[in-house]
Amino acid sequence: MAEKLKVRAPYDGHLIKEIDLDGDTRIEEALTIADELLQKKPLPIPERISILNKTADLVEAKAEEFARQSAEEGGKPLIDSRIELTRAVQGIREAANSIGQLTGHEIPMNLTPSSMNRMAFTTREPIGIVAAISAFNHPFNLIVHQVIPGVAVGCPVIVKPARTTPLSCFNLVNCLYKAGLPKEWVQVIICKGSQAEKLATDPRVSFLTFIGSGKVGWGLRSKLAEGARCALEHGGAAPVIVEPDADIDDALPLLAKGGFYHAGQVCVSVQRIFVHEDIVESFSSKLVAIAKNLVVGDPTDEKTEVGPLIEEGEVDRIHNWVEEAKAAGGKILTGGNKIGKTCYEPTIILNPPYDINVSQCEIFGPVINIYSYKNRNEAIKFANDVPFSFQAAVFTNDINSALESAKDLNAAAIMINDHTAFRVDWMPFAGRKSSGLGVGGILPSMIEMTEEKLIVFRSKLI
Repeated sequence: MAEKLKVRAPYDGHLIKEIDLDGDTRIEEALTIADELLQKKPLPIPERISILNKTADLVEAKAEEFARQSAEEGGKPLIDSRIELTRAVQGIREAANSIGQLTGHEIPMNLTPSSMNRMAFTTREPIGIVAAISAFNHPFNLIVHQVIPGVAVGCPVIVKPARTTPLSCFNLVNCLYKAGLPKEWVQVIICKGSQAEKLATDPRVSFLTFIGSGKVGWGLRSKLAEGARCALEHGGAAPVIVEPDADIDDALPLLAKGGFYHAGQVCVSVQRIFVHEDIVESFSSKLVAIAKNLVVGDPTDEKTEVGPLIEEGEVDRIHNWVEEAKAAGGKILTGGNKIGKTCYEPTIILNPPYDINVSQCEIFGPVINIYSYKNRNEAIKFANDVPFSFQAAVFTNDINSALESAKDLNAAAIMINDHTAFRVDWMPFAGRKSSGLGVGGILPSMIEMTEEKLIVFRSKLI
C-alpha cells in the first residue's frame, strides 16, 4: 500500500486531504513517458495556444474555489489568494500571447569573401524535458510560472509541488487536461525530497526550474546532468531606502503591505528599511500604528490580513530571532509575540545590529527592521552587505537621488516609490548572488526553456 501524504491546513492543522506518495517506480515511469514524447513532434502551435486560452477560461471560472483552496492549504489570506488567482489567469493568457515572440533572427553574411553566397538565421526549439520543483508560498501561481511556459514552448513537464500545498497544483493541471492537453505532456509527482533530487538530476532532464531554499537549489544545480540548464529562485532580505524628502504617507501602506503580506513569506518581502534620521521617529510611529491594526488569524476569513506561518516550527524560529535581536539591543516597537501555535504578531524592530539573523538572513516571517541613517551611501553599503540580491526599493521625490540609489543598490530590480514585493507576471524576475540564477517571468521562462539553433544556407543564387 502506498504511503500517504496528509495535507493539513497550517492555521489549525485540520486534515484537508490524503494523497498517495509516488515512489521510484512512478518517477521512472514519468521520465520514460516524457522521454518518449521527445521522439515526437511537439503539439502544433495553434493547438497549444488554444489549450492555454481554454485553460485560462477554466481557471477564471473556478477562481473563487481555487483561491479558497489555496488559502486553506497554504495559509495566504483569502484577500491575497484571490489576487493570486487573477494573476494566474493573466499569466496563462500571457503565455499564449507570447508564443509568437519566440523568434529567431538573421545573422549577417556576405560581409567577407569567406561568407559570400550564404544566408544565416536562428530558430528556437524546445529544450527537452522540464523538471519543475515548486514552493508553498504562492501555491497556484508558482505552478503557473513553472509549468505553463513549458507547455507553451512544447516541452514535456514533470512537476513536483511543495508537499504542504499540492492541491493547487492538481487544480491547475486538471484544467490543462480539461482544456485538451494530453496528460503525458504534464505529469504531477508527489514525493519526498530525496526522490525529487533523483527526478531533477536524471540525465534525461534538460531543464530544472526550482523555487525554494538556496541550500537545496544550489545543491541540485551541482548535481545536474551534463548540459542540463536551470533557473533557481531562492530567498532574499529586501532593502528599502527612505530619503528625508519621501512622501511618507504614500510610502507607509505600501511598505506595510510589502512586509506583512502573506506573513512575510515572500522572497522579495520588505525586510530592511533604512530611514533617514530626520524622519525615522515619525516614520516608525506611523508604521507601528498600521502594524497594530492588522487582522491576524484564519486565512479563509474575509477580514484576515496576516495568516499563519506554514509550519509551527517556523513560528518558533522567528520568535527566537526576534528575541536575539532584542537581547542584542534592537528595540521591539510592536509585536514580538506568538499568537497561538501557528501565527506571529506583525513585528517591527528598530536598529537591530547588522550582524545578527534578522539583519543578515531571510526572515520569511512578519518582521520588519528599521535602521536609522545619516548618510545615504552608508545606508546603501549596509543594504548591500548581505548574501542576497533580489529586489530593492528607494523612496524619494528627488530623481537624481532615486537614480543614484538605483545604480548603487545591488539588486536585480529596483522599485522607485514602491515596495520591494511589486511584480507583474510579464516582467523579468530574477535573483543575484545567493538569491538565484536564471530569469523568471512568463516570456523569460519560455526563452529559458528553449534553445537557439543556427541554420546556414549556402547557394550560388544568394
